Amino acid sequence: MNSEADPGENHPGATSDTMGIGLIGYGARGEALMEALSPELNVECRGVCDVHSFRREKGAAAAGKQATAHKHYLDLMGREDIHAVIIASPDHWHATMAIEAARLGKHIYLEKCMTRTESEALDLREQIRQSAVVFQLGHQGRQRDLNQKARELIINQTIGQISLIETTTNRNDTPGGWGKKAGAPADQETIDWQLFQGPDSSRSAPQFSPERYFGWRSYWDYGTGMSGDLLSNEFDAVNSILELGIPGSAMASGGIYYHQDGREVPDVFQASFEYPHRKLSLLYSGTLANGIPRGILFMGKEATLELGRSLTVWADEHSSKYKSRIESAMISPSTPFIRYDKEHVDVDAVSSPTSKYYADRGLIETYREGKPANTTSLHLGEWIRCIRNGGLTSCNIDRGFEEAITAHMATKSYREGRRVYWDAQKERIV
Repeated sequence: MNSEADPGENHPGATSDTMGIGLIGYGARGEALMEALSPELNVECRGVCDVHSFRREKGAAAAGKQATAHKHYLDLMGREDIHAVIIASPDHWHATMAIEAARLGKHIYLEKCMTRTESEALDLREQIRQSAVVFQLGHQGRQRDLNQKARELIINQTIGQISLIETTTNRNDTPGGWGKKAGAPADQETIDWQLFQGPDSSRSAPQFSPERYFGWRSYWDYGTGMSGDLLSNEFDAVNSILELGIPGSAMASGGIYYHQDGREVPDVFQASFEYPHRKLSLLYSGTLANGIPRGILFMGKEATLELGRSLTVWADEHSSKYKSRIESAMISPSTPFIRYDKEHVDVDAVSSPTSKYYADRGLIETYREGKPANTTSLHLGEWIRCIRNGGLTSCNIDRGFEEAITAHMATKSYREGRRVYWDAQKERIV
């Protein structure tokens, strides 16, 4: 079966009636997702789940009187009045929770990285394909109007054949560096540590650790490092524009160069992906100790397109397509000849390097019909409309699988210190 549900009486919540939503994980992202559930969507958050008593009670209170707090996700998923789930847990729980939701017939909105491991990505894809649930991976950047404009320009051969793409992530604040955040109590009375540890009994921290709980992204037991957490955003943006799919090979490097706080994942990371069949390379670099904004560069034979908080195109000085206009001074290689700047977020409203990164990447706001729009609200809305009306979500399970495998290729390359390849026939990283 395919992964998209048809509306009808066999799919509770797929009509115009109010749809019951369950939210799993009420950290910063979970809170943002709840806030992004627009009233126009005609949904109701009826349950909030978290292993942290402070967070689950806070989440249930924010959802309203109709919402119940749950410590275990199975208690939430087992409710007949909950038709769909939003999963915003740490990465090590993603596959287990999403597979169970699909098995129970609950529609799924899952935050990235889709899975923590390669094998989980294969298992989750298989379960979604066998089910009738609608799946959406939380790459809300797919709703950005500038990304869609970039796709249009590239399809129209505005910049010619692309041979190289460069994309980046730079952050220089504590949340961006994945440090411990204040504001919530952290002890064994408020956190169910064994439940947090997850389904894999090989976790290396049997003793309660607030550092691991709050900073789970910094440890391989729970997260996917800069590859799955940050590179995945960049890859999905490029993939939504060019439909690259899984690369033929990947080579990654980096290290822990600044944040000497006991973390296991690198704070400086770079990866090179080769696409021989597309005759191009995709380069990623990132640091958690510098906040300078850098856009995505699409380098074509005729011009270069830069996609950041605005979209600009420069003609290449050796372009044959624009040669006559350059010679007649109609176009200057030193000045953009195409510029779109609708998506300007007020600098004063952007308070940190992490926030600036989200603004630059269109992960906070875009424009629809000339008005500002929250990209997460749009992405959730697309998912809910597909549940009710049928159709394919923009970041469905196949696009999610491409994201996960690409991220896992980079992680495997970094951890094993070698180039890795994607065997498309056997569907495994070698």
